[in-house]
Amino acid sequence: MTTESLIDLSSTAMYISFLLYLIAIVPLGLAVSSEKMLFSTIGITITWIGFILQIIYIVTRWNAIGHAPVSNMYEFMTFFGIMLVAGFLIMYYIYHQSVIGLFALPISLLILGYANAFSKEVKPLIPALQSEWLTIHVITVAFSSAVLSISFVTSVIYLLKVINTEEKNKRTFFLELVLYLLVVVCGFIGASTTFTITGYEKELQFLNQDKKLEIYKYKLPAITAPVKSVVVEVNSDNQYTETNQKNGYLEVSSFLNAMKLNTLIWSFLVGTVLYLLIRLITRRKIITLLKPLTNRVNATTMDEISYRSIVIGFPLFTLGGLIFAMIWAQYAWSRFWGWDPKEVWALITFLFYAAFLHLRLSKGWEGEKTAWLSIIGFGTIIFNQVFVNLVIAGLHSYA
Repeated sequence: MTTESLIDLSSTAMYISFLLYLIAIVPLGLAVSSEKMLFSTIGITITWIGFILQIIYIVTRWNAIGHAPVSNMYEFMTFFGIMLVAGFLIMYYIYHQSVIGLFALPISLLILGYANAFSKEVKPLIPALQSEWLTIHVITVAFSSAVLSISFVTSVIYLLKVINTEEKNKRTFFLELVLYLLVVVCGFIGASTTFTITGYEKELQFLNQDKKLEIYKYKLPAITAPVKSVVVEVNSDNQYTETNQKNGYLEVSSFLNAMKLNTLIWSFLVGTVLYLLIRLITRRKIITLLKPLTNRVNATTMDEISYRSIVIGFPLFTLGGLIFAMIWAQYAWSRFWGWDPKEVWALITFLFYAAFLHLRLSKGWEGEKTAWLSIIGFGTIIFNQVFVNLVIAGLHSYA
């Protein structure tokens, strides 16, 4: 098969798996209120078919591009979403809790939808990425992060079970805030898809931190723009020429990636509107809407799964996010550690989960305390994988 046909096959497999996960949510939702195993079996079977198709995506894209499909934001976030499904399937066969899938699959779909907003274009690897340690490092980080994310899923389920969502207090506020942030991801997907369909594009030229000319290609209307940037267009001679268009409404330092910061702002704007529409239509908080799904949940089991997920995920993250990353950094940049923003947040994530295990094992923290810690831990993972990659300029900005 040709490279193009392999890429087309991988994309088709991914789209079908996406649709299958959407379908699987229905029987998994019915399973949480039924004592029969039929709905759970149907949901898990459909999930398995979707997961196998995603493995086909990995294999075919790997063969097409000649290296592991984890070298850019589209590939990494897609792989992260796939591994989250793998983490759910592993935990399902240990604990037989289909309710985990009811919450894990929508989050995986959000991650896959988020990934789909980035370019799928196949490009040659830059020298820093031409290493087998890249594959080992990124795959281990993605899988360990996905396993740690299962603890987030089960912690949300636990808190929905034990908290009275009708009350107005800090617990209900912060739990609702967590779900609001998930809606923000939906806002990003909606905004990027809409403007992609309309064909919107705007190019800004500016001097980067190295005092070299660089061009950002905006896919969303520019709210933030690099300092002293100008709007450019390609002329008949295939060269960039300045225009008199306004670059944006707010200029930001070259320390930040203005284009990707712009994407975050659009995500929050659209996500907030979507969240307010949900509240307006249902007249209820999202946590109140979801609480009935946890009626038959055993809170103690959810707490145990959260803990077990971190026990499995933490050493894997230590290997992938720190040790393997240091080896790769030595090959790529001739130093094990350089306080790059990505490296710093990997260390913060490591220290956080180390503290989690210390508090759990030595101080006897369990239940609601560790549920909130699991949610904060997931926040550090997402901040590292999304915000640091997208907004803060660093050696990992190519990701």
